[in-house]
Amino acid sequence: MTLSAQVCLGSDRLIASDRLAGQRVGLVCNPASVDLEFQHIADRLGSRADTSLVTLFGPQHGFHAVVQDNMVETGHSRHARHDVPVYSLYSDTREPTPEMLEGLDVIVIDLQDVGTRVYTYIYTMANCLRAARRHGLSVIVCDRPNPIGGAAVEGPMLHEGFESFIGQCAIPLRHGMTIGELAQLFNTHFEIGADLEVVPMAGWARSMYADQTGLPWIIPSPNLPTLDSAIVYPGGVLFEGTNISEGRGTTLPFELIGAPWVNADALCQTLSAEEIQGVLFRPVQFEPTFQKHADHVCGGCQIHVRDRQTFTPVRAAVAVMQAMRRQASSSFEWRDPPYEYEAVKVPIDILSGSESLRNQIETDLGATEIAESWVPEVEAFERIRRGFLRYE
Repeated sequence: MTLSAQVCLGSDRLIASDRLAGQRVGLVCNPASVDLEFQHIADRLGSRADTSLVTLFGPQHGFHAVVQDNMVETGHSRHARHDVPVYSLYSDTREPTPEMLEGLDVIVIDLQDVGTRVYTYIYTMANCLRAARRHGLSVIVCDRPNPIGGAAVEGPMLHEGFESFIGQCAIPLRHGMTIGELAQLFNTHFEIGADLEVVPMAGWARSMYADQTGLPWIIPSPNLPTLDSAIVYPGGVLFEGTNISEGRGTTLPFELIGAPWVNADALCQTLSAEEIQGVLFRPVQFEPTFQKHADHVCGGCQIHVRDRQTFTPVRAAVAVMQAMRRQASSSFEWRDPPYEYEAVKVPIDILSGSESLRNQIETDLGATEIAESWVPEVEAFERIRRGFLRYE
């Protein structure tokens, strides 16, 4: 693999400008909000004489990303070095309150998205846009690379009536956009209407994965430790809507998939016959240390991506899910609510975007046919997203 020329981040370009001179800033960030030299944006802004860093905001898992499990709220605190409040936007509120925004001129957002519709950071951003519009503040989004590239788009769309905190806008599961492009899509096409400025990157191309940017990999959240985990995540996250372990509580979350009742060898023989491009399914046994099936040995597979250009993570995950259900239909179950602040809707439905995937799997439709059903809506979305793409 050949590394590209070094990518210049939106945060680099913002700090090199005088755009924040005289401004009182509220900064939305987490530990991945660093530059090429591992300098955190809070420290870079906090050291500027012409800018006042007034408030920090953290997304899911917390400002310091110390909360390992999902769906665990974090509290508010105070930053020891900068002596400013740190407000959690994954707490009793997912949107900044008027009290949190008091004394600010601008909200700066520098978060690392991972290219998947259900990743909550993009809705923390959307909620900040809504709050800023109501309170007359401007928003600056510092663009960052989509770590799994900006070319491929795949998976089911979010349908009306299935909105939640993990899905606010009608986009596919793998959206193929940067967080800055999504900000403009949300703000314009989905009519949030905030005073928004996106600071673009320089040197990034849509074909690039994270390891081709020259930038360091800092885990965006505790269960995406590597680029490999991020590549499989658009499909692997669907297992959160089942009683199958998605590998949380192991060192390979979203790459290890299994349950105590799965015959690993039989599973992988079935998956090999599917002839899904770019991937090998290796039979494994693993024992999660927390969450589903903690301290129980699970049979299943490790998803080894051999060609990420041809690999289709959502289709691959559906094939695994269907094969596991067929192997032991009496043991396979859909997860019950509540899930991510949704107490009524079925978790797999808000993850996939509608009840369609659940119905397709229950009627034993094959993974290829299921993937083909996504194509018309994905093509329609691609026509919309074309107007918001900033990079070649």
